[in-house]
Amino acid sequence: MNSPKKTLLAVVEQGGYPDFTRVYENAGYQVETVKTTRKAIGFLKKNKVDLLVAEFNFQTDFRDRCSSLESVMASVQHQPALKVIIFIDKSNAQRFEKISSRFSIHHTLSFPIDEEQLREAVNNI
Repeated sequence: MNSPKKTLLAVVEQGGYPDFTRVYENAGYQVETVKTTRKAIGFLKKNKVDLLVAEFNFQTDFRDRCSSLESVMASVQHQPALKVIIFIDKSNAQRFEKISSRFSIHHTLSFPIDEEQLREAVNNI
């Protein structure tokens, strides 16, 4: 009897990098991709997710936070077994510390994303 596939939610807001669906599927995940924070939060409210892969995009127009990723991560807290991989621009590493100090991030990969490093991170979760 096959066990149900694990679910991976990919939040691709800005993109600009390869589609890594094949990497995720080869690791045994059923992949759901959304392009907005709102859709990510909605999906997390309705579904059990095993792995979240998202981008950290620094946004200067927010008063009380530095990225929409903070809203997504607040939803992640309701699924304590969920693991998180974040894609980040090295120039925003210091700004990202605000989020990584508050939320459990399992792997952080810098742009440009190396497919082999991503594969290793996904397989080690």
